[in-house]
Amino acid sequence: MKILIVGCGQVGFTLAERLNRENHDITLIDNDPDTLRSVADSIDVMSVTGNGASYQVQMEAGIADADLLIATTNSDELNMLCCLIAKKAGNCHTIARIRNPEYSTEINYIREELNLSLAINPELASAVEVSRLLRFPSAIKIDTFAKGRVELLKFIIPEGSKLDHMKVMEVSTKLKCNVLICVAERGKDVVIPSGGFELIAGDKISFIASQKDSTDFFQKVGIVNNSVRSIMIIGGGKLTYYLARVLKESNIKIKIIEQDLDHCSELSELLPHTMIIHGNGSDQQLLAEEGLERMEAFASMTGLDEENIMLSLYAASKSNAKLITKVNRTTFSDVVDSLNLGSVIYPKLLTADLILQYVRAMQNSLGSNVETLYRIADDRAEALEFRIGPDAPIVGIPLEKLQFKKNLLVACINRRGKVITPRGKDRMEVGDTVIIVTTNQGLQDIKDILQ
Repeated sequence: MKILIVGCGQVGFTLAERLNRENHDITLIDNDPDTLRSVADSIDVMSVTGNGASYQVQMEAGIADADLLIATTNSDELNMLCCLIAKKAGNCHTIARIRNPEYSTEINYIREELNLSLAINPELASAVEVSRLLRFPSAIKIDTFAKGRVELLKFIIPEGSKLDHMKVMEVSTKLKCNVLICVAERGKDVVIPSGGFELIAGDKISFIASQKDSTDFFQKVGIVNNSVRSIMIIGGGKLTYYLARVLKESNIKIKIIEQDLDHCSELSELLPHTMIIHGNGSDQQLLAEEGLERMEAFASMTGLDEENIMLSLYAASKSNAKLITKVNRTTFSDVVDSLNLGSVIYPKLLTADLILQYVRAMQNSLGSNVETLYRIADDRAEALEFRIGPDAPIVGIPLEKLQFKKNLLVACINRRGKVITPRGKDRMEVGDTVIIVTTNQGLQDIKDILQ
């Protein structure tokens, strides 16, 4: 597909890199020629210097025959204008990043009036992810499929766990629980484990299960997994605002520490049932006075990655709280993941994943579409949800008789709301949604899982 990306920041660059890897024809538009040159040194894409909201610039970039325009600049208004002009000039699909809380209640109206294909709010998407993590604090990452009926959870096997030195094939029989372990991370190695793979303490394990079975599994392996009842959040930015709003109906006591007095006043009006404290979140005495040691969750969400990392490390040394760390830059993810930062939230990567998911679905006008897509295991594996269409070549054939690609696992079948953990005799039927976990990149249709 021919795709135009306006805005060459972290999100724009990540999208260009991933979409280029999947052999799409990418053209970048940005005002800064130096930034475009830097990107051109890294990936083979076309670029046009200029204002992405200019009709002339879009025409030069090829909007007339483009399939999709993605606007990811730092200005919501500019993104909307880019999409509006693209719709008139090229009649293509359009995606806009819209982050301002003022627009959040009007997002459906904006989408309809501007005829947007997709409106992405990174902070709201991140807030929803954090809220899931607070429900399952033992997990360090949770992704959902089948409209929330199925979850992919990642956690670290603790020392002394029942799972230590247990083989994958023994998990369901010995523990009598209905889960499927689909990814194991050990050091820098990422594997789709076979039944004979032996788990050890320290492994990062991702497993698929329903919400009920997830809770049952954590109980049987001896991991306490009660939902948190209190959280301290450092930084009162957009993500914090959306998180407090998402948690409004829960019984979680929220305490926000924000350094800017005017912003504290604004938050107090917007979040009347939340405790807002004016102070420096890196002040150790203030953290102690506000009860850091007694908190069940601690989220560092300032605008500075370095401060967030240091705050989470400090909180880990002073409490047993569930840690959540917001990180904007993705360039040092290996180093970040090696630290004790709990669940690391990358809003920009979440945005890229949502857009990539849409592009994959858009690409498949026939056959079985990608309904949901998550990058897992530090971007080295994917979990994809396909809807099975009538022409899919795998319909009605027992799984044990299909020749799958290597490093690929059929992790779950959702049949009209019934969650099936697949075995050899199970079959995929028309109308099912099927979750595939693989280290093979770029699957676009269900037929791509076959050799």
